[in-house]
Amino acid sequence: MDGIHDMGGMHGFGKVEPETDEPVFHAAWEGRCLALNRAMGAIGAWTIDEGRAGIEQLPPDVYLASSYYRKWALRLENMAVARGFVGADELASGHAMRAGKPPARKLTAAEVPRMLTRGSYGRPAPAPARFAVGDRVRAKNIHPATHTRLPRYARGHIGVVEAIRGCHVFPDSTAVGGSENPQWLYTVVFDARELFGDAADPTLQVSIEAFEPYLESVKR
Repeated sequence: MDGIHDMGGMHGFGKVEPETDEPVFHAAWEGRCLALNRAMGAIGAWTIDEGRAGIEQLPPDVYLASSYYRKWALRLENMAVARGFVGADELASGHAMRAGKPPARKLTAAEVPRMLTRGSYGRPAPAPARFAVGDRVRAKNIHPATHTRLPRYARGHIGVVEAIRGCHVFPDSTAVGGSENPQWLYTVVFDARELFGDAADPTLQVSIEAFEPYLESVKR
């Protein structure tokens, strides 16, 4: 979807200033927020792509004013309410007021180490790959109202397929509760000037991972 979260190639947000010796968490609540979000995924409350879409749905002013884990916390609250696990009044009061929706499965302490390792999203291919290494392709100029992994700055621009990464779960489908809809995934390389104009450094290139539905052939 088009939104404030898709900030690649945008100007006006200032220089990225890495924090020296940055800790994993700046406060204890951030660790709890991560654990709660991972737990909700582990019990089947939502998929990783539905979770990403949940952050993208935050209002622009809230998104820009929130830290990384504050976005996670807001996503957790909004999605837990939307799926009936808790009521907004219960969150406001800080305690349960009624029986919540039972999860599809329970997370036990013994399962935690396994749940901290991300599973594979590779799937059997439903058809041969459409593109080959070396093919010139154009990223489609799409503007979906829902989640997509195609960055806005690449849309409409021409690149070259550098590698074929196999067939994987298609995030655009699972983010809206659809089927896995496996699609081929490619590494596509773009010249910086193709993406950002003549003022860009001509020695730089940008690589993205692009699913097959994002791409179309370009004749030489």
